[in-house]
Amino acid sequence: MRAYDPALDTADPGWRDDFYIPPFTGDPFTEVAYFAGNSLGLQPRATRDAVTVELERWAQMGVEGQLTGPRPWKDYHEALRDPAARLVGALPHETVTMNSLTVNLHVLMATFYRPEGRRTKIIMEDIVFPSDGYAMASQARWHGLDPAEHVIRLRPRDGEDVLRTDDVTAAIRASGDEVAVVVFSAVNYLTGEWMDMPAITDAGHAVGAIVGWDLAHAAGNVPMQLHDWGVDWAAWCSYKYINSGPGGLAGAFIHERHARDTSLPRLAGWWGTSTETRFRMDDTFDPPPTADAWQMSNPPIFSMTPVQVSLEIFDRVGMPALRERSLRLTAYLRSLLEEVTAESPAGAMSIVTPAEDARHGCQLSVRFQADIHHLAEILRDEDGVIADTRNPDIIRFAPVPLYSSYLDCWRAAEALKRHLA
Repeated sequence: MRAYDPALDTADPGWRDDFYIPPFTGDPFTEVAYFAGNSLGLQPRATRDAVTVELERWAQMGVEGQLTGPRPWKDYHEALRDPAARLVGALPHETVTMNSLTVNLHVLMATFYRPEGRRTKIIMEDIVFPSDGYAMASQARWHGLDPAEHVIRLRPRDGEDVLRTDDVTAAIRASGDEVAVVVFSAVNYLTGEWMDMPAITDAGHAVGAIVGWDLAHAAGNVPMQLHDWGVDWAAWCSYKYINSGPGGLAGAFIHERHARDTSLPRLAGWWGTSTETRFRMDDTFDPPPTADAWQMSNPPIFSMTPVQVSLEIFDRVGMPALRERSLRLTAYLRSLLEEVTAESPAGAMSIVTPAEDARHGCQLSVRFQADIHHLAEILRDEDGVIADTRNPDIIRFAPVPLYSSYLDCWRAAEALKRHLA
């Protein structure tokens, strides 16, 4: 395998200095090579001070912080609206930061999954993060339907690891007017495949279905244009690529053609009513024609502050620049892993994630013949390389363009070469 070239990081340093990198005591490195940003992103250096400001406001002002000061808490979520919209390619009034991902999936399905007559089916992928599978099955049961019959889960062809777009759109057409909702992960958690979101959205609309997307592994990872693509709704978490901390607040998108329809059924709470009437304590729910109408409770400020800090970084960097570095860094790691594969025993490892730029983000999923849990432990303890495992045989490496380096990539490949040999 080729040697590491320091000129790569000199010429393309990314934004690593904006983040805390966990320490590693192994010689000669003092920081870990962190590839688990697709599970939990690293902490921006500005987060601690920003949270401390709000803690101090609470200490000094108590309840007065809700309505007074330079940034009253009652309006806090509004500052996240524009940068969240820019992150996912939406209009500001189509996005809102609230809840957690699975809660948002249920909140949005309460509005957009209303099975009636023949139109009862939910189409999704079979290889899906368990929470999504549980959520969709429970939605069917909530309406008195059997998930085995009314939730259609699509698998890759025999001998293949990822779904083909043509197979997905064909399945949607085949179910036709029986489809109520199409809901897929934009980037698959296990394989790292980035689905063809415009094509699948168009296919769903062609049969009269609502199309939603889980952006857990896409938001902050790949460039999207949710509004222009006509996506009906989407939800995402923020603790992975958006770096908001463990269990950080999630986001939601509702296309304006739906957001403007204030008659749509929804699960309502007092924070979803109009800001002009919210504090009158009226008994009539008065939703605004925006995504804010899907809020239910007032925002948790100490959880919202880290989201804002990270969104400011994304605004400063810009998704185009981030995506360009992501492609360079991921291509470099892929080329190194291919060299390791060629030098390792036959079948010892193989890359599952599609190679085409339009079909992946910054995650490379690698299948191993070895015990993946033991291998990941060795990489962590002996080499300071942190990646995560997914049963039965995948280790995921995510070179996050904000803070990962070319040296990180080389360290991972070089360690794998030694251990697999």
